[in-house]
Amino acid sequence: MNSLQAKYPLVIFDWDGTLMDSIGRIVSSVQNAAKSLDIPVPDAQAAKSIIGLSLPTAIATLFHDVDESLHPELVKRYSHQYVELDTTPTPMFDYAEELLVNLKNAGCLLAVATGKSRAGLNRVFNSTGLEHLFDASICADESLSKPHPAMLETLLKDLAMAKHQAVMVGDTVHDLKMALNAGIDSIGVTCGVDDAATLTKLSPIAVADDIRALSSVLLR
Repeated sequence: MNSLQAKYPLVIFDWDGTLMDSIGRIVSSVQNAAKSLDIPVPDAQAAKSIIGLSLPTAIATLFHDVDESLHPELVKRYSHQYVELDTTPTPMFDYAEELLVNLKNAGCLLAVATGKSRAGLNRVFNSTGLEHLFDASICADESLSKPHPAMLETLLKDLAMAKHQAVMVGDTVHDLKMALNAGIDSIGVTCGVDDAATLTKLSPIAVADDIRALSSVLLR
């Protein structure tokens, strides 16, 4: 019999910066997309600030001073950089797979709510072999962008779960604002974009510095 008990029947994870250490590639891909169009290149902090948003929303937010007619081309070039050109490693965080397995063994439903496109999430599912651990997932091109609560509302409906049964785990203010807007608990992690002080302002039940610390919050 499994000795671990889950504190929530449903755990919903963000992907980039929460389960996967992909922030470096996202930032460099954004910067290289801008360079390729000879427009002002955002610094790393600015590029990080839009991680978690849907790609069109992220580009429109980050490049609000750039002619809107260039935004579709920026989206295209970012995607090409990230998928085809950028070789920055994007490993899963240490102990991430172990945490997911332990949660499943404890009887949890697991889901993903991500700013990635469906094609992007499918790529990382295929490369990591972790898709079988998740009961549901929703992507930015299938819903309204974070921090709108639509992603979480859809997952709750699809999995027939109540708000009090779920928790959202994420590394950005967009993740935690989405949880607030949906009326569900959240847990912040500082291994991605935002620091503990920033995340704490969004009233998470806890902020964890790494996956091991997150495990102690989710399992008992």
